Amino acid sequence: MSDTAFNPVSSLRNLGPAMDEACARAGIHSAEQLRALGTDKAYARLLQNGTRPHFIGYYVLEMALQERPWNDCKGEEKKALRKRFDAIKASSFDPGLSEFEKMMNQIGLPPSC
Repeated sequence: MSDTAFNPVSSLRNLGPAMDEACARAGIHSAEQLRALGTDKAYARLLQNGTRPHFIGYYVLEMALQERPWNDCKGEEKKALRKRFDAIKASSFDPGLSEFEKMMNQIGLPPSC
């Protein structure tokens, strides 16, 4: 197994302890797991596990996985990332779900019939 499998998420550029905690809640415990998931799948998991959607957080994660400065995202690339973010956000929330059902889904109980 590679040494990177044990690196915390915060070992990636731009990411800190708050991202370590958010990722742990989503079952992502290392930088290697985060890389393997990729930005879109990882961010969807974060949202499904209580992280509030925020575009800056999404593109900071994308830049971290590309090993680029967080503010390097500009122009058409940023517009394309915004579309991806909006799609992930829309697919991660069901406005028809009650608060109780959302809590049950977060703790791993099957959705109601």
